[in-house]
Amino acid sequence: MSGGGGEGEEGASLEFTPTWVIASVCTVIVAISLAAERVLHYTGKYLKKKDQKPLYEALQKVKEELMLLGFISLMLTVFQGRIIKICASPDTMKHWLPCPLSHESSSAGELPNASPDSSSHHRRLFAAEAAAGVGHCAAQNKVPVLSLEALHHLHIFIFVLAIVHVAFSVLTVVFGGAKIRQWKHWENSIAKDNYNSEQVLKPKFTNVHQHDFIKKRFKGLGRHSVLLSWLHSFFKQFYGSVTKTDYTALRLGFITTHCKGNPKFNFHKYLMRALEDDFKTVVGISWYLWIFVFIFLSLNVHGWHTYFWIAFIPFVLLLAVGTKLEHIISQLAHEVAEKHIAIEGDLVVQPSDDHFWFRRPHIVLFLIHFILFQNAFELAFFFWIWVQFGFDSCIMGQVRYIVPRLVIG
Repeated sequence: MSGGGGEGEEGASLEFTPTWVIASVCTVIVAISLAAERVLHYTGKYLKKKDQKPLYEALQKVKEELMLLGFISLMLTVFQGRIIKICASPDTMKHWLPCPLSHESSSAGELPNASPDSSSHHRRLFAAEAAAGVGHCAAQNKVPVLSLEALHHLHIFIFVLAIVHVAFSVLTVVFGGAKIRQWKHWENSIAKDNYNSEQVLKPKFTNVHQHDFIKKRFKGLGRHSVLLSWLHSFFKQFYGSVTKTDYTALRLGFITTHCKGNPKFNFHKYLMRALEDDFKTVVGISWYLWIFVFIFLSLNVHGWHTYFWIAFIPFVLLLAVGTKLEHIISQLAHEVAEKHIAIEGDLVVQPSDDHFWFRRPHIVLFLIHFILFQNAFELAFFFWIWVQFGFDSCIMGQVRYIVPRLVIG
């Protein structure tokens, strides 16, 4: 404190901070935290009251995710004194940088072991502990592997990642639910036609190749070529991915396989429950997703444009999943059309796990989970860089790489 002036006040410890300031800051932070906790608590009570067990379990996973990210941030805070004293040789710290060293010297105007007097205003906020870490490493002719300011930036990034991923997870189930609700009038129309159970169970004759489902899925492109069939499935996902004839055929196939004799089964309500149940899987951050984060942060080297190329991964996977799901519906039509010319009763497809990759439908859900997280990570990383370092930061990269990345996201 003997240094006097503004620097002493900016660097004041808790011992020399007015008590009303400490109490006010703690009150605001605790109030915001309690408000968020109460919102989650009452949301959980509402979901339990409405018997929405899948969504309630998904909410619990959101709490676990926030707790995990909060614990990571806490660990960084508790051990920051030790972390900034981890040293490495200056030559080691010159490789694999997100920005070139020339940019650091021109923007910061100082070397890693420069004195606090030459630091910027922002640096002075961290001067005490940072100087201790730099002094510890300077005594060994080394530099700290991570500065106190860099740790502060990591705290902010963890917070942004948590918010963006939770928001993306919620938007996914909202948009998915909105899409499925568009099919509700199909279910109502079928239920109205099938109101008379005796009429439904009465035998009737169906010309397979004249059925709308077969004509659209079997008699068009791809009937005689596997390549054309996959190309048709690829483009079909962009327009009318599921039509009423598709919905009707898949509904009847499901009911015949699992609920035979119950044509009044509400298939639409079942799809909504299935969406809510799958939401539990895609809302969390699993261990393998953290591996992706580590790889991305390691490869974000200046000149590699990793943030640009890696944005294509979820885009390509999304197209692959959409094409596969469309192709499965076409395969169901092919199976029926190749075996029968005419059948007694309604056209019935036979859903099977054999149509999925390695006969495991769960792989599709895994890919959707990865796509959701990777896209959330990409956008969280973009906004974090923008807010923390500015749009002109060397980490942000050139505009010709930024715009396609945002469009793809």
